[in-house]
Amino acid sequence: MKHNKVGSVMTTDVVRAEYGTPFKEVARLLAAHRISGLPVVDEDDKVIGVISETDLIARQAATSEQYEPRRRFTFPGLTRVARRQAAKANARTAGRLMTEPPITAHADDTIVEAARTMAQHQVERLPVLDEEDRLVGIVTRRDLLQVFLRPDKEIREEVIDDVLVGTLWLAHRGIDVSVVEGVVTLTGHTERKSETEIALSMTRRIDGVVGVVDKLTYRLDDAHLPTPEQALHGVADDWLRRL
Repeated sequence: MKHNKVGSVMTTDVVRAEYGTPFKEVARLLAAHRISGLPVVDEDDKVIGVISETDLIARQAATSEQYEPRRRFTFPGLTRVARRQAAKANARTAGRLMTEPPITAHADDTIVEAARTMAQHQVERLPVLDEEDRLVGIVTRRDLLQVFLRPDKEIREEVIDDVLVGTLWLAHRGIDVSVVEGVVTLTGHTERKSETEIALSMTRRIDGVVGVVDKLTYRLDDAHLPTPEQALHGVADDWLRRL
């Protein structure tokens, strides 16, 4: 089953900063390009950190007022997060302002994998790396949402070709596939219950699928049969073990 890769939706013209880029230049880059964050790279184009608008705002918020005594962050008991915020309060360069280690993706990662990474780390963008871990692009939440723009016809063809025929070796005439606004409905009859489970599970994993409606029936419940009788042929064997 094919998945869209991050490299197919990422932006390749990446606005970036270097470790020594001045604070104000970082602010200018964000404003000029109307972006909310950027990666920081070293001399070998390896990503060493990321900067977001939140980092700049936090730095400004920690700046003393004109007549306020200068804040000193010398408390040995500060937590790791507090020490990091204290360092950012006095940051004058991108290297001191950035958040590290950076959360990244690779160009050959699937869109699903990138989306999970974003959700897990609660970030809005991911620098994209090549096989040598060099910066080649950046992907945002909006970029990943492009997968849901896939035409219903294209999704239907993938269900038939990759799931029903390519994996389960089922004749298409036995199962009807309809797709409306990304919602796939599978209707028909299979020989075994395991075949319906695989069909539903694989269909849910197809890029652009919003939901799956199960209208499948089966003749034999093979969930508790001995392994030789339960196993299907081809790629389906592996899918059974994953369910």
